Amino acid sequence: MPPTSPPLLSSASLPAIAAKRARRKQARPGELLDAALDLFVEKGFAATRVEAVAARAGVSKGTLFLYFPSKDELFKAVVRHSMSNRFVEWNNDFRAFQGTSREMLDYCMNSWWQRVGATKAAGLTKLVMGEAANFPELAAFYRQEVVEPGHSLIRRILQRGIDRGEFRPMDLDYAVYSVVAPMLFMILSRHSAGVCVSSDAELDPQRYIDMQLAILLDGLNPRPGQIFPDKTQICP
Repeated sequence: MPPTSPPLLSSASLPAIAAKRARRKQARPGELLDAALDLFVEKGFAATRVEAVAARAGVSKGTLFLYFPSKDELFKAVVRHSMSNRFVEWNNDFRAFQGTSREMLDYCMNSWWQRVGATKAAGLTKLVMGEAANFPELAAFYRQEVVEPGHSLIRRILQRGIDRGEFRPMDLDYAVYSVVAPMLFMILSRHSAGVCVSSDAELDPQRYIDMQLAILLDGLNPRPGQIFPDKTQICP
C-alpha cells in the first residue's frame, strides 16, 4: 500500500494553532521560573544546573538562555518574581490601612507568612544565608531587592505607631530586627527538617506568630511616665 500523506490542515485551524503557540511562548518564562525555584530550593544555587532547570520546564537549554542569559540572571528573576515584587502589594496595603499600628504589625507578619513564608519561595532566604559568602554579588542583590525594602516597610509601621502614640519611642535601626528575627526562625524551622524546634511536632505558624506578636507588642507599649517627642506624658 502506498504511504498515506499526513492530513492537510485547513486554513481555519491555522489561527488556532498560532494562538496556542503564542500562549505557550508567553507561558515559558513563568514555567522556567517555577522550575528554577524548585531546583534552587531543593539543591541550592551552586548545585543547580541550567540544563536541569530547562529539562524540568520541558524546554531546551538554548530556549532558557533566550529568556535568561545566565544562571545569575535566572536566580535574580526568580527572586523578583516570587519575593521582591510582593512589596508593591504591601506598600499599597500600608497606604490604605485604616486600623491601629498594632493591627498593622499583626497584618504585616501574617500576610508575609501567607504570601511568602508558607510558600516554597521562603527557601530562597535560607539559600542566600547559606551561600552568601560564595556568591557575594547575589547576596548584595538579595539585600537590595528583599532585605532593604522589608526593613523599610517594618520601619514605617513602627514609626507610624510612635507618631500616633501607640508605640513607645525606640531605636528603629535595631527595632526592625525584633520583627524580622521571628520570621527568619520560621523559615529555618520550615526548611531545616525540624532541627530548630525542640520536639517532633511541627511548628504551628499561627500559634507562633500570635505568641511573638504578644511578646513584641507588650514590649512596644508606652511606658507610664514616658515623655513623647511632642512633649506629652503618659500618665502613671
